[in-house]
Amino acid sequence: MDHKWVLDHVYVLVFLGVGFAAAALPFVIAALLAPRNRSTKTMDTYECGMDPIGPAWIRYGVLYYLYALMFLAFDVDVLYLYPAALAYRKIPGFGVLLEVVLFVAILALAIAYAWRKGVFTWPRKIQTR
Repeated sequence: MDHKWVLDHVYVLVFLGVGFAAAALPFVIAALLAPRNRSTKTMDTYECGMDPIGPAWIRYGVLYYLYALMFLAFDVDVLYLYPAALAYRKIPGFGVLLEVVLFVAILALAIAYAWRKGVFTWPRKIQTR
């Protein structure tokens, strides 16, 4: 068994462990520091010192959620570029560059497709004079 192969997998496992710990840490801190008393004021929709006016649920357009989902998808995809760059720097040749350029090109095509479909344009609901 190649020790380098095992070491690469240990790096991935440590990276995943630190990621899960970083994701769980805010929940643990909130559970430890959260107030234990629950009153009617605490359970209100907005707890900023003023009584809420209007509905608690605001309906957003579907395009807002689609835009947010696309942002998250591209944000996560771009996060793969750094580990790929670190892993591919050990491989000589231009094949690796072609793979990374192809990855970025597929992302760019997805953005161009969404742009062409009109995802990034939000129509105004309130008409101005």
